[in-house]
Amino acid sequence: MEQINLPEYKLIRQKRKTLVLRIRDDNSIEVRAPLRTSQRVIDDFVYRHLKWIDKTKARLSKHSSSDLGEDEIRNLKRDALLYLTERTKHYSKIMNLYPTSIKITSARTRFGSCSYKNSLCFSYRLMLYPKEARDYVVVHELAHIKHKNHGTDFYKTIEKYLPDYKERKKLLK
Repeated sequence: MEQINLPEYKLIRQKRKTLVLRIRDDNSIEVRAPLRTSQRVIDDFVYRHLKWIDKTKARLSKHSSSDLGEDEIRNLKRDALLYLTERTKHYSKIMNLYPTSIKITSARTRFGSCSYKNSLCFSYRLMLYPKEARDYVVVHELAHIKHKNHGTDFYKTIEKYLPDYKERKKLLK
């Protein structure tokens, strides 16, 4: 049988039910696994996700801030605060969903998040994507104010305001 060389990864065993694969900020690979999962099952999981690993690493390096200087990052953060605040206000009125606050972060792997207190965070890196993609993330996070999950009703809410949300979402990949 042919020997497959898996990429090096950090394994974290913890009390959980599922395997999770993550590309960290330093481009390293992290696998979180249930305590009793065999090494063979974990390696097989990594093997089945090799294409995803390559694609994700390529996307993250393409939209990495390592090519950007401090001034460019500062400007992107300023632009993100202005643009994303304005678009959040716009869609909040239409959707009748209002966040408690808006914050700009430097997150690499998450474009946005919504806390249980309905505070929205957006990564300044969103500004490296087309406005259609940015607006999708705004509507996505606003929809979390009403639905704290990614269920059917959540996506129906998004589709009500952005019927082309699937095409917009593809722009983020």
